[in-house]
Amino acid sequence: MFESSMIVQSAISAFNNAALSAPAFFWWAVLALPLFVMVYFCGNDFAARIGWNSRNIKSRVTLSTVVLTLVWVVLFSGNYEVLRDNATVLPFMVAAIIFVASVFIGSNLKHFNLPRFRGASRAKKWTIIGVWALILIAVGMSDVHTWWGPILQIGAFVVGLCIGRWARNEMRPIAGTALVILATTVAILMQPEFFRFGQLGALTGLHLIFLIFISAVVAAIVALRNIEPTGLLRQSAFIKLKWLVRFVSLLCIGLFVLTESVPIFIGMTAMFFVLFAMSIKHVQKLPEKIDEKMFAVLLMAFGIITTMPVITAMGILYWINLPSADLWQQVKFLL
Repeated sequence: MFESSMIVQSAISAFNNAALSAPAFFWWAVLALPLFVMVYFCGNDFAARIGWNSRNIKSRVTLSTVVLTLVWVVLFSGNYEVLRDNATVLPFMVAAIIFVASVFIGSNLKHFNLPRFRGASRAKKWTIIGVWALILIAVGMSDVHTWWGPILQIGAFVVGLCIGRWARNEMRPIAGTALVILATTVAILMQPEFFRFGQLGALTGLHLIFLIFISAVVAAIVALRNIEPTGLLRQSAFIKLKWLVRFVSLLCIGLFVLTESVPIFIGMTAMFFVLFAMSIKHVQKLPEKIDEKMFAVLLMAFGIITTMPVITAMGILYWINLPSADLWQQVKFLL
């Protein structure tokens, strides 16, 4: 009765039961609405002060998003005592996110000159050692439920940075960021209580709506950036196939709402991709920068579910630097 894990789980359960009728992530977004409005109207003025402009905003926003997501995964994740089952693959999922994020950061900062240890003064050497020690300790402390946990996380971080620095090419900014966002969303769905997202796997309608929305937007971005419009599909065959895929996609949505299962979430994302890929293949030409507009929407939604208003603000900033258009009129052909 007084075992530590039971006390922690009971406290988390009681807290999340109260939060079920008022999901915390949603009310954080509501409270941050003044910030979002300010960014929409005044964001470019602030961005100009820190050297961001229409030419470099893509690289700056994507790198900042991945760095913040890495820090969030390391520092904002919960205690392993709250998990219902000790046999979990969550440490490996967290390590995978850290690894991919580190590869992205390393590849996009390969031309950034790190402080040199050789020839530096003693004070500078100790500063360099201290900074790296703090970073590695923070990464290692994100998983101390077993003796190999810190080794796994630090190894994923260091190896990812090295691979990124040594890679010949940089990771594509939008594709790499979307991958990190999707992996983080899957990890949140695996153990929502670990990331303070929901009640021991029991999610509200708002939780599910945002997860389904992120799944659809990621699938749309991948399809828009990898499928070429050709107009080869015949209209009659296209309509029949599209209704079939729509039906299967709706079935996946229904199953996901009922089960909140990670495999079904991944399958639902795959069906969304098939649906959008068919629509893209059928048209002759895509609207201008539609993939980047969808990416801006993805940043806004991801910032909300992770309670990181700064990512939502960067999504808004990215949006206002794109050509203005009616997004719904541009994307409804995908459905």
